[in-house]
Amino acid sequence: MSGVATRAVAEDEADIRLDRWFRRHFPALTQGVIQRLCRTGQIRVDGRRVEAATRLLPGQSVRIPPLPAGPAEPQAAPPPDARARAELERMLLYADDHLLVLDKPPGLPTQGGPGIARHVDGMLAALASGEHGRPRLVHRLDRDTSGVLVVARSPGVAAKLAAAFRTRAVEKVYWAVVVGRPVPVEGRIDAPLVRHEPGIGGARVAVAEEGERDAARALTDYRTLDHAGRKLAWLELRPLTGRTHQLRVHCAAIGAPILGDTAYGGAPVEGLSEALHLHARRIVLPHPAGGTLAVEAGLPAHMAATFRALGFTAPAPQPPLRA
Repeated sequence: MSGVATRAVAEDEADIRLDRWFRRHFPALTQGVIQRLCRTGQIRVDGRRVEAATRLLPGQSVRIPPLPAGPAEPQAAPPPDARARAELERMLLYADDHLLVLDKPPGLPTQGGPGIARHVDGMLAALASGEHGRPRLVHRLDRDTSGVLVVARSPGVAAKLAAAFRTRAVEKVYWAVVVGRPVPVEGRIDAPLVRHEPGIGGARVAVAEEGERDAARALTDYRTLDHAGRKLAWLELRPLTGRTHQLRVHCAAIGAPILGDTAYGGAPVEGLSEALHLHARRIVLPHPAGGTLAVEAGLPAHMAATFRALGFTAPAPQPPLRA
């Protein structure tokens, strides 16, 4: 790019971060270059100096300076992955022009990482469209957690939904089978969390000690829905914050670790599945086009088998409701 240019922010790019907007339009740019151009005032929005994390509004004017590397030449899209598309279609709970809601199976990572080749984020390329490109994740579930997972069809929708998650405008309900029966049988867990290097069994998060640096406040409401004596219980969990491993650590903190969660004390029980018994049952969120959307997911096979063995009766999931 040889000179200064300006470009207007499109309606569908509302609330997207400035650095992500640049990477979308100029994929050859690195994050470091974008931050340097903002820091030196070469990138501006409506004539004002801004930070890379600034969120944009439709119609704003972005100053684009001469760039060290111009926009990458468009590349031919890879052929659609028929297997990935078929798997995603089997997971589909709800779809419209703005978003998708999937029922993620246990064992499938949400995103990639060291040694992870197959994950939901990568599979979404099979649903790419010419107008918006690949659908985008707006939140995550742990690899072994099953249930509702929301995906945006466009960057603008992704930004709106991400903002809803940040401001606690999204209601999330999880079901868990735990080892033990919490006392009291319902309440709020207010226990700050801190991240550490992986410990014994892979634990990465712990309840913070008083005064410990880098602790993040974490809140979870819980309610016992049924129990099998004092050995096992079925809990409804409502996280009010979204910390890594929050539900797993909080359950352990009240003396009721999640069944199958060996990293946090949930030892296997003879005759029951050793898989993690944590399921994202329901999500209610503000729909980007107005109103709310509620979606529920049925239990995965291993949890359904445990429910049958323990005599727990789970209601069938309700159809998606847009109100």
